[in-house]
Amino acid sequence: MLGSTYGSLTTHSSPARVVACGATPPHTVHGTAAPPAGGPHADGTPAGATGPDLDVSGRPLYAPVPDLDRFFRPGAVAVVGASDSEGRPNTGITRQLIAWAERVGARLYPVNPGRDRVFGLPCLTSVSDLPEQADLAVLLVADPVPVIGELADAKIKFAVAFASGFAETGAAGAAAQERLAEAVARTGIRLLGPNTNLNAFASFREDLDGPAIALITQSGHQGRPVFSLQELGIRLSHWAPTGNEADLETADFLSYFASRPEVGAVAAYIEGFKDGRSFLLAADRAARNKVPVVAVKVGRTEAGARTAASHTGKLTGADAVVDAAMRQFGVIRVDGLDELQDTAALLARARTPTADGVAVYSISGGTGAHFADLATAAGLTLPALSRAKQDELHQWIPDCLNVANPVDSGGHPVGDWRGRKIIDALLADPSIGVLICPITGPFPPMSDKLAQDLVDAAEQTDKLVCVIWGSPVGTEDAYRRTLLGSRRVATFRTFANCVTAVRAHLAHHRFTAGYRSPFDDAPRTPSPSARKAQDLMRPGQQLSEHAAKQLLRAYGIRVPREQLVTSAAAAVRAASLVGYPVVMKASAPQLAHKTELGLVKTGLTSASQVRDAYRELADIARHEGIELDGVLVCQMVERGVEMVVGVTADRLFGPTVTVGLGGVLVEVLRDTAVGVPPFGEDRARAMLRELRGHALLDGVRGGPPADVDALVEVVLRVQRMALDLSGELSELDINPLMVLPRGQGAVALDALAVCH
Repeated sequence: MLGSTYGSLTTHSSPARVVACGATPPHTVHGTAAPPAGGPHADGTPAGATGPDLDVSGRPLYAPVPDLDRFFRPGAVAVVGASDSEGRPNTGITRQLIAWAERVGARLYPVNPGRDRVFGLPCLTSVSDLPEQADLAVLLVADPVPVIGELADAKIKFAVAFASGFAETGAAGAAAQERLAEAVARTGIRLLGPNTNLNAFASFREDLDGPAIALITQSGHQGRPVFSLQELGIRLSHWAPTGNEADLETADFLSYFASRPEVGAVAAYIEGFKDGRSFLLAADRAARNKVPVVAVKVGRTEAGARTAASHTGKLTGADAVVDAAMRQFGVIRVDGLDELQDTAALLARARTPTADGVAVYSISGGTGAHFADLATAAGLTLPALSRAKQDELHQWIPDCLNVANPVDSGGHPVGDWRGRKIIDALLADPSIGVLICPITGPFPPMSDKLAQDLVDAAEQTDKLVCVIWGSPVGTEDAYRRTLLGSRRVATFRTFANCVTAVRAHLAHHRFTAGYRSPFDDAPRTPSPSARKAQDLMRPGQQLSEHAAKQLLRAYGIRVPREQLVTSAAAAVRAASLVGYPVVMKASAPQLAHKTELGLVKTGLTSASQVRDAYRELADIARHEGIELDGVLVCQMVERGVEMVVGVTADRLFGPTVTVGLGGVLVEVLRDTAVGVPPFGEDRARAMLRELRGHALLDGVRGGPPADVDALVEVVLRVQRMALDLSGELSELDINPLMVLPRGQGAVALDALAVCH
């Protein structure tokens, strides 16, 4: 390990109808007191922690679990604006809510001063007339703000606002939504919406068992494919259509779902985050509880981001940061709704894998080879079966066929008793954790018997059995009855979706098996370097290179030997102290692109060259109208790999750390990886492996390997600086950071720092 996690500079469900307003305290689950110190809390919070836990920048370290039991299963519901007049939108909603309330056993009270009865139910003039305290109010009114106070007086804790015309419409709507959010915050009511729909009150099948999928969507219609999985026998437990998220947001529902015992996976369609930190804390809770989260996050492109903003009024965030944040906390990001449904379904129901090895078995050599290519390219491991296992398979498969993996049966053995023997032999191999059988088209003499054998074998094993039914028709009995009728076989319609889901399944279990929350080790107090660094900050200004390097020194990041001088004679003296050859650079605040202006001179080997260089730099600065604070005379460091390490303040996630290939390559190749603090050494090393050019660090063309340990240490120290100075440091750019051969360290040759 390299010092501490942050480098060596760190210091180191309740049945009651009425629930507590807002989120429960960080160490309370569903209104139940947490266990005493000494053991882990049920919600994943470390034992012994008390009160609100904040990091060094004042941000929370643990996600509270809002008690939403009585939102999803209320005892009594008030429908404000209820109607039974045909042709009115409120009428259809009221009718659906009445049916939903009957299904979940809730008592429903219509509220409308213009009605005596609605669909035969007595209609109240106001929520103040409710005969009992309601858990939930559904607001069928154009402007919910005036109603919020009445709900608070009636002690109603949850509300849903369907009305549109808020942040999704522009500045005026955003202002109206802000007023709504303020009204909700004042009263302590928890609000879903506005601009949401009836999906939370949909009809869920009660005849399905096993782990369920909980669904979160910011666009209701985008959840329909996942909701329809019930027709294929896959259980859904909840649907949260979050809309504009004036109050309750994706993170609230994710924290809640990740704490529910019936939830096997969470599927989400996300257009934008209300708050990046809240999402990370919720994802951390899911990772602690080993609950997989699969998400479509739109906004990869400029057009997608623009459309998402107009739809929900959210910031979509820089996609590279979003991608990194999800990856760090184990959120599985997929691109399509078909991938979302297939991956979530597999992760919800599949058991923990016994091995990472995948066996591909088919009745056609071409099919097996095709799938093996796709699986291997995606990073799945297809281990070669042992000679003993191959000899066993050749008892039932002709010797001329390949059974090393992929396994080609040739077709005929699957039609009789041999088919089951082959499957059982593959599943018995200890190197195999997943068996995948692509059936590219129905051929009843073979495919029907093969499907039944796979289903029967899956019932007798803890290993994952996957089938790809390639028929475009999908009406065949082998598919509809045999495969979809099995709770143990995972059935797909495409090769790509199967590969995506299996890869996610194996990756999720690897991730959670060794998961340690980075929030547990996040610094709570400033490091000793922080005070020294804060003295260097100049609010609203860009620091000179000399000042920026002083900032790096404060955090123990190595810079070249150098001196700041203000005369040619001083430059010559400095060069003799620094040691030839030297580099000379103009130094001034707000001076970012010195090379393009000719304000850098390299490879100077004599006093006369130093003297001439000083005069030339001073002349260029005067001509460009730049007021120098001096000229840097620097040690010249030539041998190494040029990298860039930097800090950027992201609008959603706060300070982020970037590492990549440096020098001119940073602009040409844009080969960078992002880390969202807090993270530890493992994540810093993973960032390096994500770089396309990471092989340069291993040494190329006979060159020595670079000092990766030193590079990782710089990344961690920069992260600590970002956390300590999150309120003062807007941007940091170390470029190039010269990573020397192994054992020799890394040197920051240039640096740019911008203060908030």
